[in-house]
Amino acid sequence: MAIDFQKFMSQKIRREFEMAHTEICCDHKEPAAEYVAMRDGTRLHTWMIFPKEEKVQYPVILTRTCYPNNDFMYHIYGEELAMRGYVFIWQYTRGREASEGEWIPNIYERDDGIDTVDWIISQHWCESLGYWGMSYTSMAGWAMADAVDGKVASMYLEHYGTDRFVSAYEKGSFRHDVLTSWSMENGPVKTDCSYDRYLESCHYMPQLQVDEALWGGRNDSYRSYIISPEPDAKLWQSGWWKTLREIPEKTTLPVCLVSGWYDHHHGSSMKTWERLSDTSKAHSQLVIGAWNHFMEPVIPGRETQNMHPEEMPPMLEWFELTLKQKRAPKQKVCCYVIGEDKWVESKEWPIMTESSIWYLEAGQICDKYAGKLIHIKQDNESTEKSVELTYTYDPQNPVNSVGGEGLLKTMQQIGSLVQPKAGYRPEVLSFISDPLEYDVKITGQIRVELYVRSDCEDTAFTAKLIEVMPDGTAYHIRSSITTIAQDQSKGDKYIPGEVTKVELSMWDIAYTIKAGHCLRLDISSSDFPQFNVHCNYAGLWSTQTVCRPAQQTIFTGGKFASRIMINFKS
Repeated sequence: MAIDFQKFMSQKIRREFEMAHTEICCDHKEPAAEYVAMRDGTRLHTWMIFPKEEKVQYPVILTRTCYPNNDFMYHIYGEELAMRGYVFIWQYTRGREASEGEWIPNIYERDDGIDTVDWIISQHWCESLGYWGMSYTSMAGWAMADAVDGKVASMYLEHYGTDRFVSAYEKGSFRHDVLTSWSMENGPVKTDCSYDRYLESCHYMPQLQVDEALWGGRNDSYRSYIISPEPDAKLWQSGWWKTLREIPEKTTLPVCLVSGWYDHHHGSSMKTWERLSDTSKAHSQLVIGAWNHFMEPVIPGRETQNMHPEEMPPMLEWFELTLKQKRAPKQKVCCYVIGEDKWVESKEWPIMTESSIWYLEAGQICDKYAGKLIHIKQDNESTEKSVELTYTYDPQNPVNSVGGEGLLKTMQQIGSLVQPKAGYRPEVLSFISDPLEYDVKITGQIRVELYVRSDCEDTAFTAKLIEVMPDGTAYHIRSSITTIAQDQSKGDKYIPGEVTKVELSMWDIAYTIKAGHCLRLDISSSDFPQFNVHCNYAGLWSTQTVCRPAQQTIFTGGKFASRIMINFKS
């Protein structure tokens, strides 16, 4: 039976507001709408819901959205917030719903946001103003965060970070499942966004022409992404994305930044928290749960009794404090620990715990395994001699993403999901530890260093850290990817057949692997559609027209001791 999405979401939202146990002081008026003029005369369709109780002034909560299909949710938000004494305002961005102007993602949000804030605070009924956003609507808040101090009391921003490059690329590999899918669904031309057409689009070569070939028209925003795989590319170091990246360090107002360990913007969100100014951070909070972009728990098979993945109760607490009580929050990091089913609080992230190093050791555990993970207490090279392990990577038959952190269109595969058994594919090499003698706590970053060789000028390598339960069930923890070209020194080109070192950095996480469980590290060369499939040719990936197989070699031991470092300090 098909689920009525609007009915399901309506019930969920109402239930979360009820769970908040906030005082309902009155009913609400019918929604009213105005066209608010921006500085260039463009008028944006702006909805408002007021409390029924007549007062001189009210606390106001604003959100700016590009998603007209979510209009039913904004009406519910408005009704529930008005019953709690707030005015709720939601405004459609240029070219969306009934707003005037051309829809160009991102570009106008700063000026339009500032103009809208100025309009609201000039209204006689505005006592205090807060901004609430999630995903793109969160970006619309960040877009003006440094320019509205003294006008906006605080912001509650969920599931978005200001470093767009981190959300787009990982060491030269493009996050198809985030930006290809979003660009198809929110581009200038209405197109077939079915999953089959999306996969066809991801495989299309050259990718630079996929918009006109399959989407019905040119998408300049997407084209700019796929020709900019380097962090120092013009796209990221000038214009809007540079401005957005630098906003946190200029922001002074309190921000509650909400992320998920398996939200596709998590890496960017952590960069944003790191860059937040001391003035802002002193009154800001970071909250991270074990959920995906839509706050759904994604750690099946583990206890989640204490996770509480609700959006409305903490949002109401935040605005009760900052808008109604007009108090400044205290700096706090609150994160959920997977494997312990508990929340921990700290003033800063990462929360320092013991770091550990595990070396890859070749050797037959059984016919299907590549070798073992050996814990080394001292940071020195393993003593075994160098051993080579070889596999063939064929771009025509990539390894599918099962569990991951950078997935949006393939949402059912995001999270700490059950993994295939070790040896399920010959091009996936598994290294497994003995049962742990003590708990291993991850409260920071993970880095993998691999000594590799390929017969191609450029190629990719992937790594996935996995927890193996006593019964053999295995769960994804973290994954990452790199390309040889991104790991070479500037100006150097990789010479096929040479041994080189590549480094894979994984997004941070709070995760405890219990004593008696095992660690497993899977090494391969593709993770699709979380990342684009590398064609095994050097050069800009989006202009490639053909692909070929690659013979890949992983080295262990001796002077080529590949390893994984947990709680790595950058």
